[in-house]
Amino acid sequence: MSHRWLSPVVAVLLFTQPHFAPAQDLQTSPHAEGVSPETAGDLLFARGEFVEALDAYSRAPVDAATLNKIGVVWQHLSAVEQAKHNYEEALALRPNFPDALNNLGAVYFAEKKYSQAIRLYRRALELAPDSPITTANLGTAYFAQGRTSQGVEAYRTAFSLDSSVFDPDSASLVEGPLSDEGRARLDYSIAELFAQMHRNDRALDYLRRAFDAGFEDSKRLWQDPAFAELRITADFAALTAQYHLK
Repeated sequence: MSHRWLSPVVAVLLFTQPHFAPAQDLQTSPHAEGVSPETAGDLLFARGEFVEALDAYSRAPVDAATLNKIGVVWQHLSAVEQAKHNYEEALALRPNFPDALNNLGAVYFAEKKYSQAIRLYRRALELAPDSPITTANLGTAYFAQGRTSQGVEAYRTAFSLDSSVFDPDSASLVEGPLSDEGRARLDYSIAELFAQMHRNDRALDYLRRAFDAGFEDSKRLWQDPAFAELRITADFAALTAQYHLK
């Protein structure tokens, strides 16, 4: 799922999503008798029917969880200011709500207010320290500030919590602004992590993204121990030929 907004150069942001009961519930019709407005909103959201999800959530009881979900839907519709308003309303009702703190942090990141985003991510992690989503967002904010080593460490922790945290099919992914240089460093670091996990296909994907974004330290690719296994493959040879790397 790809939603580009604010800038053609983007970084992955992750939003906490509606939580479901058993997986078979996703097969339930949101219009079935007895389905609550909130559950209907969750089902519609999962199907990408965001406008319909907003309508369903608007008929649910007003509480912090529902307000946070409404904010996520607005975020996917690129209505950043409305999303921000809903997250703030959720936190007014429940100040220690880690999902809303994370999501509000992602809004500040989209506004390039990285210090404020980091403050909110850290506060969310104090409340939910095992959240791979918030940990990954913290890493992205560090990259945006040029704090590469801290960004890498946060990404490493996020991967250890959930190796699928950057799954491109995840509904948690929305894209936000980052410079070319920051994007390149971020993608190269993700490639390293995938390579260390012996997931060379994903490592190659992120290396291509890094070089497409202008990653310039090509010599590092030949020396980085993370890519030792990858360097002996035909796919690596194809990559270096594609980008004329020596």
